Amino acid sequence: MKNVLITTSSFNAELITTIKSSGLTPVLNPYKRKLTEEEVDDLIQEFRPVGMIAGVEPLTRTVLEKAPFLKVISRCGIGMDSVDLDTAAGQEITVTNTPDAPTIPVAELTIGMILALLRSIQISDSSVRAGGWERPMGGLLHGKTVGIVGCGRIGSYVAKIVSSFGCHVIGYDPFLSSHDHIELMPLEKLLQVSDIVTLHIPYTDNNHHIINAERIALMKNSAVLVNAARGGLIDEAALVEALQSETLSGAAIDCFETEPYAGPLVQLKNVLMTAHIGSYAREGRMIMEQQATDNLLNALRKVKQIG
Repeated sequence: MKNVLITTSSFNAELITTIKSSGLTPVLNPYKRKLTEEEVDDLIQEFRPVGMIAGVEPLTRTVLEKAPFLKVISRCGIGMDSVDLDTAAGQEITVTNTPDAPTIPVAELTIGMILALLRSIQISDSSVRAGGWERPMGGLLHGKTVGIVGCGRIGSYVAKIVSSFGCHVIGYDPFLSSHDHIELMPLEKLLQVSDIVTLHIPYTDNNHHIINAERIALMKNSAVLVNAARGGLIDEAALVEALQSETLSGAAIDCFETEPYAGPLVQLKNVLMTAHIGSYAREGRMIMEQQATDNLLNALRKVKQIG
């Protein structure tokens, strides 16, 4: 049988059975976490898979050039920044993703993080657990100006939800000239006028530290920053400095440059952090894994690796 490497930290058992019934042998991630480049390289070399259902591990040129047997990479998620697409194309590796499944889960997490941050829920929760009774004065989402950086599927869904809170929704997207529900404007202006800035763009070399010290300085002291998109979009050192000096009110971060994260943000009370769980909702995850499986099997049929 031909091997399929599944590098996500977990995967639906029924779909594993579906893969087996197609004449393939699934190989699961033995670490049950995001793989390093070396770890995924070792697994690929050991099992020589014809296909992968990939998480966010780095499938770099170095890794892919050593895998001429690999025919399909089915990303379980939206982002393609973890895959060297030029190398994949050069080696005729089909690469797919699941752009629709994460929309609602990531958007709902974003809203949850915004609400929790505005009301300092994490601060009061920690206080009560420690035997205290801290009651920080919070603020409302109602009436706020929400700046959405990236107005694709997820950004548009976030816009729809916050509109129901009576928010003024503005956005920045270099690939759009207009939007039905979002007032588009340059990024610098958006940062200056927003009460809440939330990121919904992919990571690329051009987007590396798109939110840096200079751009954070444009934001209101009372503003909050949310990233449930990708690590590397925010200069974390600049963010720490702004939060410590209270030139930025707060931040909610789901994605970090290095994961698992153990940096100085963990010491700050005005930061809400989650462990890259944006798409990790039961219903959304089931849809995503189903689509990733379908994409894998369909692509393998096209290249005649399975019947």
